[in-house]
Amino acid sequence: MPVVFRLPSHALSSTRAWPQHGRLNYTGQVNQHAQIRMVAFDLDDTLAESKSPLEESMARTLADLLAVCPVCIISGGQFEQFDTQLLANLPPDTNLDALHLMPTCGTRYLRFYEGLWHEVYAHDLSHAQKLAATEALENCAKRLGLWEPDDLVSGPRIEDRGSQITYSALGQQAAVDDKKAWDPDGSKRERLRAAVAKELPDLEVRAGGSTSIDVTRRGIDKAYGMTSLSRQTGIGLDQMLFIGDRLMPGGNDYPVAELGVPCHAVTGPADTQTYVRGLINELTADGE
Repeated sequence: MPVVFRLPSHALSSTRAWPQHGRLNYTGQVNQHAQIRMVAFDLDDTLAESKSPLEESMARTLADLLAVCPVCIISGGQFEQFDTQLLANLPPDTNLDALHLMPTCGTRYLRFYEGLWHEVYAHDLSHAQKLAATEALENCAKRLGLWEPDDLVSGPRIEDRGSQITYSALGQQAAVDDKKAWDPDGSKRERLRAAVAKELPDLEVRAGGSTSIDVTRRGIDKAYGMTSLSRQTGIGLDQMLFIGDRLMPGGNDYPVAELGVPCHAVTGPADTQTYVRGLINELTADGE
């Protein structure tokens, strides 16, 4: 895994001065006149299947996009997940200087500088908040009958991600098909989310992936991350394009749409790849 350090203060200013190339006229449903200077993606079920590595063709597509436009990946996962799913599978010629990483919904922000990934900031939960979240998730899941038997669970159920505590009903390493089958209509997650939220009035409780519940500080969601990204880069929210699979009301990508960021909904990695190939063609044509 790449070593993570604090980004030196003299390097921080360089993240704000992006060239004007790499724009495109977005023709999506939110703002057809927006000039897009950065493309942001969800990770699981958008760029890759849940907790699975990028397919080789998707990795190539993402590298081609990074050659012409800055890209941000924002997801509820921690940096280690970004490393194994994303970074380890990108082609050697990928322009990492143009890649922005926002684990745990933007409560952490990392940039590539002098051959290493560096933390620009990290907004972690306190020890007391982590303890309260862990206890509430376990107690509520057991009370609602959503604490699955050990033989159905693969990997840790509750994970401390620093700035986020995540409950995964089938464990972090559960098979993708098992995750999709566990709660297809989202009703289990909503019951658990509502119960945990009552126990943690001072924290934010949201449904995350297909089997997960995330607990963060209040006001922490992908809209928070996108707002932080705009502040760090100097790129306006109306000049960004967000691509995700859960942009419907109640989905964990929906706060980005509510924020007014131009968005494009996808059904999975294959749909994403087709759409991004079209963006690359438009960017390339626009630059000629």
